[in-house]
Amino acid sequence: MKMVVPKALLDCGGEGGNLSDRRMILRVAVLALMATTMGWAQAPNSVVEAHAVMATDAAHANSPVKLAVLAQVAPGYHINDHKPTLDYLIPTELKVQPSDQFTVKSLVYPKGTPRRLAFSNDPLSVYEGSVVIGALLQAGKTLPPGTYTLQVKLAYQACSDHACLPPKSVPMTVTVKVVPANVPLKRMETDVFKRIKFE
Repeated sequence: MKMVVPKALLDCGGEGGNLSDRRMILRVAVLALMATTMGWAQAPNSVVEAHAVMATDAAHANSPVKLAVLAQVAPGYHINDHKPTLDYLIPTELKVQPSDQFTVKSLVYPKGTPRRLAFSNDPLSVYEGSVVIGALLQAGKTLPPGTYTLQVKLAYQACSDHACLPPKSVPMTVTVKVVPANVPLKRMETDVFKRIKFE
């Protein structure tokens, strides 16, 4: 099989580009191609598992709503930091589908761990093991009591020390119960939300 490397990778940095940087980018491209052609794309579904939890058992109209996505990355794999060390790496992203009932105020990502990988001369910031991402939402001002759903997706690319799998995403449906303002809310998953620094 003839391997074709995109010209953009070869030309990275232009005439004054750093040769070592271009070589590293080329290695990443080769490893990604190997992951596809050698069948590594058929990794178990458990490479990254994720589910969403709420900070309270319900929500009030015109109030903040805290959501967390817990992801578990299988041993031997990592996913890229939300702000990757290198621009061409695919970031981990939490995506909340726009809704008439809830708006997204902010997303809170953890700080990655620096790891030196086989294809990189410098440490790269990655997520390994247990990963918690927070989302701060705002319920609509006149949102009536009832049960609503949010569509959430965790997008990522999982890699081992030797190869990267194709980018994937984990879709999740989150159910939010809105109750009258005089109904107290019960805190949930306190250990999880202690790990998130909402502003």
